[in-house]
Amino acid sequence: MSEQKTPTKLKDKWRQKKWYVVIAPAAFGNVELGKTLSEDPQKLVGRVLESTLYNITEDFSQLHVKLFFRITKVEGDKAHTMFKGHDLARDYLRSLVRRGSSRIDGIYPITTKDGYRMRVGVIALSAVRTKSSQKHSIRHLMEDTISKKNGLLMYDELIQQLVLGKIASEIYNAAKSVYPLRKIEVRKSELVVIGGTKPEVAEPAPSQ
Repeated sequence: MSEQKTPTKLKDKWRQKKWYVVIAPAAFGNVELGKTLSEDPQKLVGRVLESTLYNITEDFSQLHVKLFFRITKVEGDKAHTMFKGHDLARDYLRSLVRRGSSRIDGIYPITTKDGYRMRVGVIALSAVRTKSSQKHSIRHLMEDTISKKNGLLMYDELIQQLVLGKIASEIYNAAKSVYPLRKIEVRKSELVVIGGTKPEVAEPAPSQ
């Protein structure tokens, strides 16, 4: 039978813990993401924190954008992070799908100028049902728009364009000539390779 911890031991262990301020990477303005508790700062390295774009921009319309950050180092009482991916809230995605319309999905790789590689999931929604040939053309335009970014952007530039909607807007403008679309979103991104390596720390953000 295992020995039960006494209230005194629990209190002592709690007193050993310290609060650390979690800081967003430079691409998100180094803003404070929140606080986390640990008795050993090295145990924080690798921990993943979920936030929202609203918490950074204070724009309520971006509340549905979930961001995932991994703690990479601790300096003093500050835990610094890197961006590892994003997702759109399930409720938001469900609200986009309407009866009588079509949903077109695609997942594409993209590599940055500084050697980071991501998988990017894109969703397009039409006003009415689309034919298979039209879906194929839209997916091709999605892939073409994203592949043109390969090697042109630094990682920080890429994640800003993904999360803030610039790439979605470019895809929309390219695809609307093929078929009138109601909405295009980059619904998900996953960091796969960090600067030319494949570390275990870069596992994907939770799937929808």
